[in-house]
Parts: sequence; structure tokens; C-alpha cells
Amino acid sequence: MDVRQGAEAVVGVAIAALWRSPDAVRPVDAPALGSPADVGAWVAGMDADQQVGDGVLSQLLLGERVLVTEVRPDGWAHVVAVEQPSALDPRGYPGWLPTSQLTPAGVDTDATPRVVVDATVTALHAEADGPVALPGVVLGTRLTPAGHPVDGWHPVHAPGHTRPLWLPAAHVVSVPTAAPTPEQVLTVATRLVGVGYLWGGLSAYGIDCSGLVHLVWRRLGVPVPRDASDQASAAHRVPLGSERAGDLYSFARPGSRIHHIGIVTAAAPDPTERRMLHACYRRRRVLEEPLTTERTATLVGAHRI
Repeated sequence: MDVRQGAEAVVGVAIAALWRSPDAVRPVDAPALGSPADVGAWVAGMDADQQVGDGVLSQLLLGERVLVTEVRPDGWAHVVAVEQPSALDPRGYPGWLPTSQLTPAGVDTDATPRVVVDATVTALHAEADGPVALPGVVLGTRLTPAGHPVDGWHPVHAPGHTRPLWLPAAHVVSVPTAAPTPEQVLTVATRLVGVGYLWGGLSAYGIDCSGLVHLVWRRLGVPVPRDASDQASAAHRVPLGSERAGDLYSFARPGSRIHHIGIVTAAAPDPTERRMLHACYRRRRVLEEPLTTERTATLVGAHRI
């Protein structure tokens, strides 16, 4: 059955890039377009400037639901990523991706995934301890169990596969149902320190500032918007000086929208002691650091999810 306009579909590759337009694709982006997509090779093949090109809006993870709004004969589909809230569209984040990276939504589309990948990167196997069937599955990917763990391996349903696939049971946990604690937020976020900066990135292969926030809370079972300005708008503002670890700092230049966001790592009633963990465009990686004087000059608020 083909992917159809007006119907729901799900992402059938480990990571699918959501593009601003098919025309935004560059020759260096070829590894990201296949099925399976080789995101590791894609990121490794780009230089630092290519990694911050604006052609990619976001990334979608295996099993993520989309509404297909257009299917073109050249192999591209316009979709709305319904699991990534956005002010751009009340239904979710809009963009383009290759139709080959989608699979029609099955009858179990409404089944609630009960486990989430906790490893930064793992793989799904054809059988327990068997050959790899789907590499590059990343932190925050939500899956539906296909049974109970067996000998340290967990069976799960995967889009486009009729038989269950398997991954190490230690690489998945139950999707949390309680509100995350600040400690849990920082534990997940700290595991991504050192990941390279990738515009539109949403994985341990590369990530941007709002992608880091979205992914951390996704892993913890809390849906948040994809873009920094939307994340700040959706959270509760708290007075500067009363922020605590696990809150967010947002940044904007005078008269402009919020352009950067980071996770507070320590309560700081003294403005000179503020620290955050963030995906830094200038230093091109995820790091934890004190707010510089220049950064503090653009600090516009603190927010709590």
C-alpha cells in the first residue's frame, strides 16, 4: 500500500530529515535521503559550515507519525509532523521528506508506545542477538513492545517490518508517565554533552539548541514544541533569580524573536553564577558552561516546563 495524500503515515527509517524544500537538498546530503538513511555518514561527510545550512528544519525518529498533505511524482512528500508542536501549523511541524522514508500507518497506529530508547544509539536486530536489520536507532525513539524480554533482548514492532525486531533490553525503558524531576532532566541532557552541533538536528549524531530541549523531554515522556521561541511560549515563565536546575533560559536580541535556548544546570540567585547546558552554535557542540557576559546581554527569560 502506498503513502497517500490526506492520510497518516509513520517514519520507516531510524532518522528522517525534514526539509524546507526538495530544492534545498545539496549533493552532500545524499546519505540522508536513502531508505535506510545513513545519518552518521551524512554528518561525517559535511564540513562545519555545511552542518549549519538551513535546508533541514528538523528530524523525525523511527515510528513518528505524520500527516501527509501532498505526494509528488518525483518521490517527495509534504508532511506535518504531528508529534512536534509548532506555531507554523496548528497540526504540527510542516516540511518535506522522501516518500521512501515513510510507510503507511497500520491498524495499530493509535497504540500507545510503551517503551522509549534510552541508549544514545542502538540497532534493531532481525532476531535476538541476530543480524542488524535497522541500524542507527537513537535516544528518544518510542516503540511498541511485541512481547516480553527474552534472554536480555526486547522484541518491538517496527514500521515496515512484518515480524518483530529485537534490541538489547538494557537499551529501552518504559515511557515515563510522571512529570520528570530536575535530576532526570539533567541526567538525560548530560549524556548528550559533546554531541556536535547540527542545524535541525534531533539526535546523538548532531543536534541544535531547541532539538536538545525537545529530545530530552521526549525521552522523559513530555511533548514540547520543536523551536526555541515556541518552547519558551509553551513553558511557564519564572522570574530571573528564582530559576532552578532543569528550567530553561531563553535568549533574543532587541526587537527579535528568541533565537537560542538552554537548560539551567544550577539555581543562581546571583546573576554572575548562572550556568546552562546547551547546543552551542558558536562552539559547534553540546556543552555545559557559565553564561558569558555576551550571552547574558541577550538573556530574556527563564521558563519551566
